[in-house]
Amino acid sequence: MRSMFTNSRGIVVNASILSFAAAALFAGSAHAATQGSTGATSTGTVVITASVPPRARISGLSDVAFLNQDVVTAASNAQDVCAWSNTATKGYTITASGSGAANAFTLANGLLTAPYSVQWNDSSGQTSGTALTATTAAAGLTSTATNQNCASGPSSSASLIVGMSTADLSTMQASTVYTGTLTLLMTPQ
Repeated sequence: MRSMFTNSRGIVVNASILSFAAAALFAGSAHAATQGSTGATSTGTVVITASVPPRARISGLSDVAFLNQDVVTAASNAQDVCAWSNTATKGYTITASGSGAANAFTLANGLLTAPYSVQWNDSSGQTSGTALTATTAAAGLTSTATNQNCASGPSSSASLIVGMSTADLSTMQASTVYTGTLTLLMTPQ
């Protein structure tokens, strides 16, 4: 005998068809917990799921000092850093910002300023890389880091190169210390 009922719009509905449709809808869904039955032993199961959002971390950075630099010799500081991304591709972008006007890569002492350059390489041990433009993301980078602070696996995964050309150094006033801050924003991709 079929179970029939009339819905709120006056349409006659077959309840067994609704039950079949509901079963079909949920047939492909994830497993659910099962409850144990009463007995000498009882076994139940629970489904455990976990996920994490995309994350990135840059670490291993060191301050840069070009003190008493001869103006006829370009200054360069290449340092190995840990750039880690947890995405499937381990991809990331780097956006650099300086503390100069409009986020420029400049050092200053009062009204005196001197520019510097910034490069990034997504391999460690490098002395040159992609020239960064202030506030513009460098894309298409990939990390080889296996954990977020390079404590195991490779000890570093990228190179940061900061430089000052002889032309930049020649703009500086003697016996005056210029300072600035470089901010690196790493975004997982």
